Amino acid sequence: MSGQGSDAWNVLRLLQWTTAYLERHGSDSPRLDAEVLLAHVLRWPRIELYARYDYEPDEEQRATFRELVRRRAAGMPVAYLVGEKEFFSLPFQVSPAVLIPRPETEFVLTALLDLVKQRGQQQERLRIADVGTGSGCLAVCAARHLPQAQVTAIDISSQALQIAEENARRHQVAERIRFVQGNLLEPVAEERFHYVMSNPPYLTEAELAQAPVEVRQYEPTVALVAGTTGTEVIAPLVEQAARCLFAEGALVCEISPMIHQRVLGLFEPELWSRVETVSDLAGHPRVVVAVRQGERTGPTWD
Repeated sequence: MSGQGSDAWNVLRLLQWTTAYLERHGSDSPRLDAEVLLAHVLRWPRIELYARYDYEPDEEQRATFRELVRRRAAGMPVAYLVGEKEFFSLPFQVSPAVLIPRPETEFVLTALLDLVKQRGQQQERLRIADVGTGSGCLAVCAARHLPQAQVTAIDISSQALQIAEENARRHQVAERIRFVQGNLLEPVAEERFHYVMSNPPYLTEAELAQAPVEVRQYEPTVALVAGTTGTEVIAPLVEQAARCLFAEGALVCEISPMIHQRVLGLFEPELWSRVETVSDLAGHPRVVVAVRQGERTGPTWD
């Protein structure tokens, strides 16, 4: 990227060279990676790259870009390199302290919002818990789309909670999100919620060993791996949610298609009146929605 004179390295050539380089190093989306990294260095919207192919970044910009490309080729995720990732059309700050938000997790939020809409609760003062909040993407989006809701965001990691708080402030919902450090619902065991949502760890140790290097070596294992079966975190979450939910409240939980049947077996019929599965765009089971037994009373079930 420096061998033919600075005047040769315009945006188009940088993108072409970097795309080929990242492809050789195993990137699944080399062109997109190159564009995101270069736009980040230039502080442009990515679309502007297409309008300014002839622009020639200066040596400092090229040096910064080279370093980012080197780290990407070594396996570091692009989201960590640029410090943010989009989720539900909003940008979220991320770091290696938190899981990178994924499109699959949007099905958790969609399932929650659909259930609230079906029940006509958009204007109710709902109490929602987000277990394992990470970057806060679910908590923040729930607060934005349900303006009357009060959200409790829980995570075992203090570093993750700091990032989640930053994202809540960024999207102007911090006043309606409470951040609590602890394991699952343990720190709020005496409280009651209308909804509990979560993207918990659900990979098995064997699955992590087969995961891409950018996942295996860079993302926080505690946010990914449950144990040998994949249900070691979901099982206690189901048990705790049964105690923390109001009657007819619901648990909305992301799962792996690999553990779908095992997860369904965790819900005892005497505690849960209905358990449904939401599939992703590929038709794979991705989210379990379970409704707590009982009858709700009053507009806010309290």
